[in-house]
Amino acid sequence: MDLAYVEPVGPADGYPDEMNNTAERHPLGPLGRSLDKAVDRAWERLRGHPTLDRVFYTASELGDFSLIWHLLSTAKGITSRRGNRETARLALALAAESALVNGAVKSAFRRERPVTEGEHPHGLRQPMTSSFPSGHASAAFMAATLLSDRSRMKPLWYGLASIVAASRIHVRIHYASDVAVGVGVGLALGRLVRKLAPIR
Repeated sequence: MDLAYVEPVGPADGYPDEMNNTAERHPLGPLGRSLDKAVDRAWERLRGHPTLDRVFYTASELGDFSLIWHLLSTAKGITSRRGNRETARLALALAAESALVNGAVKSAFRRERPVTEGEHPHGLRQPMTSSFPSGHASAAFMAATLLSDRSRMKPLWYGLASIVAASRIHVRIHYASDVAVGVGVGLALGRLVRKLAPIR
């Protein structure tokens, strides 16, 4: 499998015109645009590295439709005394999170993604929804918050969530600000679910 990074088609620095010319249109304003450019330029040194590409592209694909979190929740449920309730809670929470973030929130912003033309390597799925905020990051950190509830494996859950969230920057489907806000939304939703639907 060829893991070379494919340069985006578009403006010279890889950003759509709205990012280069109209800072006011950035959901977080000029500071958000500066953050996005700084992170992308720094991250460019990591793109094209075979091992990192394999890790991040795989993580990004596993994050589609929250597949990785459903699989991990099911696996945890098999070995946990509270497994069935935890698995059901996470499944319902992920469905609600997707409807909220990928539906209502993204519709309110309609932000163009970093790379909208050309082919993505390895057949990576190109989402049709708004770039802001990152649904992968939101789902990942909400899932990590719920999976870590009364768990001794918190570093594992949050570590996996971080890899999935960061993968969206690596594959250039999201800006850093999309991911950062998605992380915040996911943490908040996870804590809300733990409060509203505690598992004793």
